[in-house]
Amino acid sequence: MWELPRIDETKSYGHMLAEARAMRGTSLSRDAWTRLRRNRAAWISAMFLLCLSVLAVLTPLLPLDSPQRQYLGSGAANRQLLPPSWKGGRIEIDGPGGTIPLSVALRRYDELLRHSTVGAKVEVMHPFLRLWHDLRPVDYVLVRCRLRCFGDWCLPSWCGTDQLGRDVLSRLLWGTRVSLSVGAIAGCVSLVIGVFYGAIAGYFGGFVDAMMMRFVDVLSSIPFIFVVIFAITVLGKEEIRAELQRHGIERIAIFYLLIGAIYWLTMARVVRGQVISLRNEPFVEAARVLGAGHVRIILFHLLPNLISIVIVYLTLMIPSIILFEAFLSFLGLGVEPPNVSWGILANDGIQAITPLRSYWWLVFFPGLTLSMTLLALNFLGDGLRDALDPRLRQH
Repeated sequence: MWELPRIDETKSYGHMLAEARAMRGTSLSRDAWTRLRRNRAAWISAMFLLCLSVLAVLTPLLPLDSPQRQYLGSGAANRQLLPPSWKGGRIEIDGPGGTIPLSVALRRYDELLRHSTVGAKVEVMHPFLRLWHDLRPVDYVLVRCRLRCFGDWCLPSWCGTDQLGRDVLSRLLWGTRVSLSVGAIAGCVSLVIGVFYGAIAGYFGGFVDAMMMRFVDVLSSIPFIFVVIFAITVLGKEEIRAELQRHGIERIAIFYLLIGAIYWLTMARVVRGQVISLRNEPFVEAARVLGAGHVRIILFHLLPNLISIVIVYLTLMIPSIILFEAFLSFLGLGVEPPNVSWGILANDGIQAITPLRSYWWLVFFPGLTLSMTLLALNFLGDGLRDALDPRLRQH
């Protein structure tokens, strides 16, 4: 009788196991990361935003001139409206007999503290407070490190000077810290409010959804520019400002939260629509059958499936927030001097332009930085959308 050839099962299975071990799988996050790196526009935009953020954080460490010291003297001390230059300088401070280097002013201040009577109050202002406004403890340490590394030497005025003789490059980088902080903080505030509000409305549906979304519709019909003007006017009153300072609350922090509280409406609508499409999926029904409560289903089953959409929309929402802050600061309703932002820089440039002469650098460099940042955020948002969308995966 004819028989089938016998197969060595041990050898066959061993070969299959070896092939299985050689095959490496890929996770969804690694696959998205790989496809994001293949998108040149999104990757270059991400690197640009990373470098800009690092520069903003390390601005006190860079050898820059003071962003608020004014040079209104005569002769060489007058630095009003100078064009971009490649000539370096040094950071100075006004002293009793004229300008002196910052290092000399610090030595004199330290000597004054050492020779003062124990317990006596020194009325002389610290030199740092005359060159930088409201340095945080970390910024103070970075400025000290900057003086140890570079001394009094400053980078040239590559972006020129403004009508008060202040270095535009220094003001541009210090303004980057404020503008990016507004986008990040306000974006996170709107993210938290919009995600949870939309998730609750979409999950429960019915009467709860109808009431919550009608509230969103009412808020959407309010022109928020008037709300911001009203809030800034109220916060500008002396008694309210003094009360906030007494509790350690800064006006700019409320400004961040106010912008974040404006931009959560669209995020809530986006999250609500996605939750409605997911709440009847089998994995949600399985979690409900196993006894999971509403809070657990929303936090651990629905929201993780919305991370990709939320991240993409956040990268597209932050440019709107930054542009809105620049618009308010341009109108004089946003960040207050001596703080500086891109909107304040653009406003200073517009005020300096006259029909007789155009000081192009005052508008060009802040506008270029703002435009490149917004463009990079939009490219990154498009790249994240393509990388995180499972329907666009090609294996």
